[in-house]
Formats: sequence, structure tokens, C-alpha cells
Amino acid sequence: MAGPKPGSSATKPKAGGKKEVKKETGLGLTNKKDDNFGEWYSEVVVSGEMIEYYDISGCYILRPWAMSIWETMQVFFDAEIKKMKIKNCYFPLFVSPGVLQREKDHIEGFAPEVAWVTKSGESDLEVPIAIRPTSETVMYPYYSKWIRGHRDLPLKLNQWCNVVRWEFSHPTPFIRSREFLWQEGHTAFATKDEADTEVLEILELYRRIYEEYLAIPVIKGKKSEMEKFAGGLYTTSVEAFIPNTGRGIQGATSHCLGQNFAKMFEINFENEKGEKAMVWQNSWAYSTRTIGVMVMVHGDDKGLVLPPKVASVQVIIVPVPYKDADTQGIFDACSTTLDTLSEAGIRAEVDSRDNYSPGWKYSHWEMKGVPLRIEIGPKDLANNQVRAVRRDNSGKKDIPRAALVEQVKELLESIQQSLFDAAKEKRDVCIQVINTWEEFTEALSQKKMILAPWCDEEEVEKDVKTRTKGEMGAAKTLCSPFEQPALPEGTKCFASGKPAKKWSYWGRSY
Repeated sequence: MAGPKPGSSATKPKAGGKKEVKKETGLGLTNKKDDNFGEWYSEVVVSGEMIEYYDISGCYILRPWAMSIWETMQVFFDAEIKKMKIKNCYFPLFVSPGVLQREKDHIEGFAPEVAWVTKSGESDLEVPIAIRPTSETVMYPYYSKWIRGHRDLPLKLNQWCNVVRWEFSHPTPFIRSREFLWQEGHTAFATKDEADTEVLEILELYRRIYEEYLAIPVIKGKKSEMEKFAGGLYTTSVEAFIPNTGRGIQGATSHCLGQNFAKMFEINFENEKGEKAMVWQNSWAYSTRTIGVMVMVHGDDKGLVLPPKVASVQVIIVPVPYKDADTQGIFDACSTTLDTLSEAGIRAEVDSRDNYSPGWKYSHWEMKGVPLRIEIGPKDLANNQVRAVRRDNSGKKDIPRAALVEQVKELLESIQQSLFDAAKEKRDVCIQVINTWEEFTEALSQKKMILAPWCDEEEVEKDVKTRTKGEMGAAKTLCSPFEQPALPEGTKCFASGKPAKKWSYWGRSY
């Protein structure tokens, strides 16, 4: 049972003109994370005020609580790519069919998900227009126009935009939606070395978004030929894992496109020797999916759990007045605490609504995942202190007012680190190293992220997919980690028995 929404007219004045204070704490979730993960997730993103469902399936309204997290990551990433001399631009949403279909492998990869505009008012368009699922084909005809000689290189552009992929599989807020927000970087270089270097520099920024901001451990690696970006040379990714469902999730991708698109779109330049050459290209992106991974990894049965670095409110201050207490004194102390924290650059707010009880407010802000709650009651006022309560582990601590800023900063740092450590511990328990097919199927049934020796053959990967098809979905390669364990001579592929070439992570995925 959800209680009344804060700000709703939950309170009616009683006969004596006094407000009835809402004590109801029935704000809790009806689903438990460990019992029914899918239902729990759908409930927590709505109750935590991250999204609202929309009347078109697979589309969601991003509410300010979610949008502020996206903006925090955007501020970080945008500043970092600007240091790399990458510039922002904006290309149109619409793509002409001729251009879209120029790179055959690429469009085959996206064709089932492309949405088309076919009418204007009542009249049919002579030529239908596609809505971008990604912007390679939108941008590259103009790269061909702008790049003439080696002095025009490198060309390094990024755009923050929305894309549309008309998915028919099970839509999930943030994780799989028909429209989502992302950044997409598109760069062109004179040499492969420059392209290879940038692929990894960008991938490191994606790791930092997950590990330093969202407190989620990820594995950096290379995608298999079957799982790489359609039309690209190779794809690198950061892979996260959701222990509750036993599924891997691609966190973000950085692709080296090689010269394939340069060939199709005739992106040529005259090099320093006066010879005609083709450019080397990259594309790379991360999306609002990041927010969904954060909810899945850290959320609990009380609601969202936000890492302090991305929480738009890091500290919520709740006054706790008792009947005969010095209410004004308590409210003044809350205001002073807010000013002190705000001046120190800590994102804090006071919940001074008088029509909700402190208990109701605790539940509400726990549901929204605020990292730290500060309570100020008569005892705290008398002792010149505040009571701090952590969202991640419910730990309580009394902080003297004189040490407020220093200790709150320490607590927020500790929460950020604890969330990462707990997530890493849970993920590491799910990683299983195997050598045989029997061990593989057993580990898969136990929802593991599997590290296995593999012969790196596409046919074998297809075969694994076919042999593992079931209600839960087939298993596939997640990535081959850059940090490869030793591969003893004579090690056989777990699936084919052929000589193994590398270790790869396998599992079911989103």
C-alpha cells in the first residue's frame, strides 16, 4: 500500500482547525528484491520517483530525480572529452533511406528496430524517413565533405541526443526502452594507432562513470565477432553483472570502426606525401541504461539506494519535534545545519512539511535513496549535536555541530566506497571459472557469470547459444577480458574441445 504522495492533500483540517499529521508509514514496496526481482524493479523506479509510465509502450518519462543523475554524469564526461579536444555538435533526428542502407552489415544489424515516418498530416510521404537508431549514417556523408586533407584530421565530434529503437522484446525502464538519451562520439583519424588509443581512453572514462560515480564494478573487455557492433572492426565494452537475475549487462561500448564506413561513405584525405588515403574511425556511446544498472545493483527492499556522488540530494535533514519540545529551536537548528552543509558544497535539503510525521518522512526519503539522513530532536538540540543515519546500512552516528561538515563528508565518502565494495563482493561471488561443458551448464543454472577457455570460433558461439536456449534465454559471450588469466598449454575450449585461444566471460544477458 503506497501512502499518500507528499504534497498531496492528505490532510484535512480537523474541527478545531488543527491539521491531522500523517503518521502512516505504509510507503513500503509490495515486492521484495530477492523474491520477485522484475516486479520489485518496476515498482522501485516509480515509487522512488525516477520514472513515470507513459501511454506509449516502451517509452518512459524521466522525472527530475533521474534526470539529475544523468546530468551529474554528463558534467563529468563532457569535461573529460573536452580535455581530449572532442567538440559537441548536433545532427538531425531523421535519416533518408538511401543513406541509412549504404552500409549493409550496419543496417542489417539495426533494421528490425528502425522506426519510420510515413505520413505528414493525411498525406503519405513520397519517401519514408527513418528516425535515427544511431548516427553513423547520419553524420558520415558530411565527414566525407569536411575531410579533404591531413590538416582536417583528426575530426572529433560528440552529440548528446535521443535515439529511437523500436524494440519488441520486453521493455524495461532505463534498460530497454524505445527512446533513450545518450551521448554518441564519432571520430576520424589518419592512422589506426590513433584510433586504437582513443577507443581505450574512452572506455576508461566509461569505467570511471560506473566505478567512481555509480559505485558499480565493471569488467573491461573485447566483444566477440558475433557480438561486435554491426559494420565495425572491433568493439570494446564495460560489462556489469546483476547477481539477482544472474545476467550480464553491457554498460557502455567503444567501437573501432576501422575503414569500413570510410569506404562506404568515401571519407578520404590526402596525406602528407600527397597520396590519397582512407580515414580510421571510432564511435562510442553510453546511455540512460547506466541509471537502471545502478538501481538494480544497489536498490533494496526499502527502495532506491543512491551513491552520494550522483544523488541530487546527498543529505536530507528531518526535524523531530516532540509535544512540548522547543519546536522553533529545532527548526532553526535544521536551517543552520542546511546552511552549513550547503556552504561546504554538500547537496542538502530540509523536509519541514508539518503534515507528515518524522516516521513517514524517513520512509519517503529511504524510498528515494538519499544517502544520509540527519535527524534533529530535543535531545540533539540540548547536546548541540545531530543524529546521522546511513541509507546503505542504517548505521547511526551522533555528530557534534562543531564537526558537522568534516564528519558528514567522511560519511558520504564511506557510503560511496561501501556501496562499491558490497557490489563487488556480491558480483565476485557470482563469477565461476569452468573448463568443461558440464561445469558450464551447471554454473549457468546457478545464475553465474562464467569465465571459460574458448577457441574463439563463431560457429562454436552460435552452437552454445542454440544448446542453451530455454525459458531464461540463451547464453552468449559477454566479453573477453583485457586482463587475461594464464592459459596453460593444451587447454581445451569448454564447448568444442578444440585448443583454447583465450578466456571469455559467458552468461545470460539483458
